[in-house]
Amino acid sequence: MSWMVYLSGEIHTDWREKIMEGTDKLALDISYTSAVTEHEVSDAAGDHLGPEDKNFWRDHKSAKVNAIRNKNIIKACDIAVIRFGDKYKQWNAAFDAGCCAALGKPYITLHDESIIHPLKEVDAAAMAWAQTPAQVIETLNYVISV
Repeated sequence: MSWMVYLSGEIHTDWREKIMEGTDKLALDISYTSAVTEHEVSDAAGDHLGPEDKNFWRDHKSAKVNAIRNKNIIKACDIAVIRFGDKYKQWNAAFDAGCCAALGKPYITLHDESIIHPLKEVDAAAMAWAQTPAQVIETLNYVISV
């Protein structure tokens, strides 16, 4: 079986690449998808729908256009990995986790111990909590290979 893994969340580190490289080394049959990881591109997703006087309405339109893409990717994935970094608040990642939970899609959260408390509800619905990309790789290897 080929697996579709959705990588969601923090975009300022190389965690996605580490997971993809690690699972490639194990020859796991995985295709990866992701939310748009370039701020400027994501922020401008709704600009073609017309200019806005206020940033709220620009962000509102772009969030909806991005949600069309992300909701369909989440529906199609077999599992999601949702990364929360410590520097920025990833509300989009929390939203993706909520979509996964609502759809019954299994997901793994990836974050360090310092943000356990604010993510307690998100982690409670997750199938696993990992602190490193290596732990995600081991989890995927077990789930797919055993």
